[in-house]
Amino acid sequence: MTDQFDWNLVRSFLAITRTGSMTAAAKRLKIDYSTLSRRIAALETSLGSQLFDRRTSGSSLTEAGERLLEMAEQMDQLATSAAQSIGDSKAQATGAVRIGTPDGFGTKFLAPRLGELSDRHPDLTIELVAMPREFNLSRREADIAVSLTQPTEGRLHGRKLTDYELGLYASHDYLANHPAVETAADVPTHRFISYIDDLIFSPELEYAHFVSPDLRPAIKSSNLIAQLNSTLAGAGLCVLPCFIAQIEPALVRVLPNFRLIRTFWLLLHSDLRNIARVRVTADFIAEQASKAQALFMPNGQK
Repeated sequence: MTDQFDWNLVRSFLAITRTGSMTAAAKRLKIDYSTLSRRIAALETSLGSQLFDRRTSGSSLTEAGERLLEMAEQMDQLATSAAQSIGDSKAQATGAVRIGTPDGFGTKFLAPRLGELSDRHPDLTIELVAMPREFNLSRREADIAVSLTQPTEGRLHGRKLTDYELGLYASHDYLANHPAVETAADVPTHRFISYIDDLIFSPELEYAHFVSPDLRPAIKSSNLIAQLNSTLAGAGLCVLPCFIAQIEPALVRVLPNFRLIRTFWLLLHSDLRNIARVRVTADFIAEQASKAQALFMPNGQK
């Protein structure tokens, strides 16, 4: 019944959807599992609908749960906006924020910088999911996503984060023990490291043919960090982002005139973009990318 509706129960529901499990949500809320379970049962009773499909493999939202999630996020945004507008507009961001990024950007660029964000907002819990995939913000797979493509549909807000340059790299050891690479025509005679074709998660990563149409990669991985480590170990040539490869002393850029330019986009769901924890995190990522332009684009804009 609406006169029994309790906002605190909705916050417990949101904690589960944001952490991904009852156990993690209970820990975040600093309550025990049974208390959280009773809160969700009370919420389902007050709404007259089951919110989670509970299975041995885990829980997922029902259709009613999906509808409640959309409204609950809006309620949370309204509550946060009211607190900031009426109360202390400089209040610290609190709660958890989940950032979904490609593996290379998240692991090599963003992760080393997150300590500064945590220093600025000590009550913020930062969850970095760095994986070779795109993240669906409409399904709340993340609060913020770094993407290789600009959004074309859905209630998403996107802004350009930065262009970045890629080049062809090999290790000193590999080059010392193999014939010189003087032109693009030499590349197919060398062992090449690249992506697994049917596991490429974005067309922006299909760049081996730009090096040479005759390339036949000998080593493939869906993970950029795995490609990097193979290259460092002297396994062959590889196209790598300069912001990752140029800080590795063991690597040498081959064919310096070969360069590709790609773009990182910063994506937010429209319902969340003004929530403090999301806004300050997104602004921090944009700030760090802006400061690192020489790292992302060592040869300047094309």
